[in-house]
Amino acid sequence: MKALYILFAALSIVSCQNQGQGKEDINKAKQASIDSMKVEINRQKVIDSMRTEMANLREEKRTESQKVVVVHQQADGTATTTTTKKKGWSNTAKGAVIGAGVGAVTGAVISKKKGEGAIIGGLAGAAVGTGTGAILDGSKKKKE
Repeated sequence: MKALYILFAALSIVSCQNQGQGKEDINKAKQASIDSMKVEINRQKVIDSMRTEMANLREEKRTESQKVVVVHQQADGTATTTTTKKKGWSNTAKGAVIGAGVGAVTGAVISKKKGEGAIIGGLAGAAVGTGTGAILDGSKKKKE
């Protein structure tokens, strides 16, 4: 009889421990789900910021393509017209700015220390963007 009481006590202790682990596992699964949603939200923010930046670049290209007409009046009454194209940013400068912005956002999202991650990501992004822009500028010069 004592053996049955000991066996029953042992089973109840084991079953109580398992119930606590089940709740802990459920909480871990909930937290993992919340964390994955946060990661997806941050990823979507990065994608949205990239789309906004691309829209800004398209707008800059439209305004860059507008031409400025300058009319010079000469003393004898004739006028000469010259057309000049507004000079925009080089691909190197654009690449540096875009790379720095995207790198800073990505670094802040990935890093546990948000400020350090943003700084390191911004610097790395600016370096990569500058290099990419310089390559584009070089290929553009070769074509001309």
